[in-house]
Amino acid sequence: MEEKWCLKGQVEKIKVLKLEEMPLVRFTLTDEHETRENCLIKNHSLNFLFQVTEGKSIVIYGKRNNHNQFVVHKYHVN
Repeated sequence: MEEKWCLKGQVEKIKVLKLEEMPLVRFTLTDEHETRENCLIKNHSLNFLFQVTEGKSIVIYGKRNNHNQFVVHKYHVN
C-alpha cells in the first residue's frame, strides 16, 4: 500500500510543464524548517493556477513518485 503524506508550506517557482486539457504543473513547497519539496499537480491544476500564487501558504496531500517528487492529490489554500 502506498504511503500518503500531508505537507504545509509556502509555494515557490510555479511552472507549467505540459500544456494540455489538464496541464501538468510543477512547484516548490518550502516548509517552516526551510525544507524544499519538488511537487507535481495534474488533477485540478487549472484551479491551482487560478488560486495559488508564489508566496501563498498551502496544505497539500499526496504521495511520492519514483523520482522522489511529491504528487499532489488534494490541496487547500490558507
